[in-house]
Amino acid sequence: MVGFAVSLFPVFCFLMGLIALDSFKLVSVRTVFLAIVYGLVIAVVSYFANNFFIDGGIEYRTLYRYVAPAIEEVLKAVVVAVLIMRNRIGFVVDAAIIGFAVGAGFAATENTYYVANLEDATIFVWLVRGFGTAIMHGGATAIYATVTKPLFDRAQRPLMLLPGLVVAYVLHSLYNHILIPPIVSTALLLLVLPLLLGAAFQQSERLTREWLGVGFDSDQELLDLIKSGNISETRIGKYLQNLREHFEGEVIADMLCWLRIQVELSIKAKGVMLLREAGFKPPPDPATRAKLEELKYLEGNIGKTGILAISPIVRASRRDVWQMQLLDNN
Repeated sequence: MVGFAVSLFPVFCFLMGLIALDSFKLVSVRTVFLAIVYGLVIAVVSYFANNFFIDGGIEYRTLYRYVAPAIEEVLKAVVVAVLIMRNRIGFVVDAAIIGFAVGAGFAATENTYYVANLEDATIFVWLVRGFGTAIMHGGATAIYATVTKPLFDRAQRPLMLLPGLVVAYVLHSLYNHILIPPIVSTALLLLVLPLLLGAAFQQSERLTREWLGVGFDSDQELLDLIKSGNISETRIGKYLQNLREHFEGEVIADMLCWLRIQVELSIKAKGVMLLREAGFKPPPDPATRAKLEELKYLEGNIGKTGILAISPIVRASRRDVWQMQLLDNN
């Protein structure tokens, strides 16, 4: 029981610390739990995959140093990569938390297996596995997430999923090489990883606040123009007038209505984020749900070509699109 507790307690404490550092609390408990469960499952898959290579005659040292890190890091990265590509993660902080949760689930399964099979292991072994190996598993996937999220946001190509994977693999492989005594590598990991993730969290929070400030100003300015009825005198109004040559008047009216709802929801989403930062969780708003449904209805009327035509006005980034999903889940 002591070995079990020592090998599991540190990684979940670290995970709770990352969640506590997140000012906006955008990652739900359910998402963290599912990420942990995913980590549990892929640890079992990795066990059978590694045994497959052992049965195939691969040398254990080669497996431990090179093959196993590749298998495990790829499997751990899959769920994070899918969430990033589907725009289900808004910020680097959220990606890091989900990534570390996956690694924590993986480490929990792996260490439970070792506790059950290494009956004669000393407390020193469990200290290294708990504060070293388990933290490494969580940290490697968290680093993958923090590298991949901004890269994929800038250039939405599958190739952008690879650099972070290389970093995670190298970290895992170097750790498994045991180039320095385990207690030293554990101490270095506990020193360096919090500094790296702390820096990533600070940078992410700074960019988030800048995005909120600029976004609020531009959204409010556009909404005021729409409500005042003077939008026809602006560049946006002139652009819509030009679209009359290609779309019917009813579609143009739907475009303007879609634009107004889009901006209102954008302002609403940013308000929800600020409330979360202040420690409040706003209850579901039926009016917001109705606007989201109306937005989908209007998108159907406008059509894909119409949405593409009006997109230069909105200029929505992946984060702006993600905030609609935030409202949909709130």
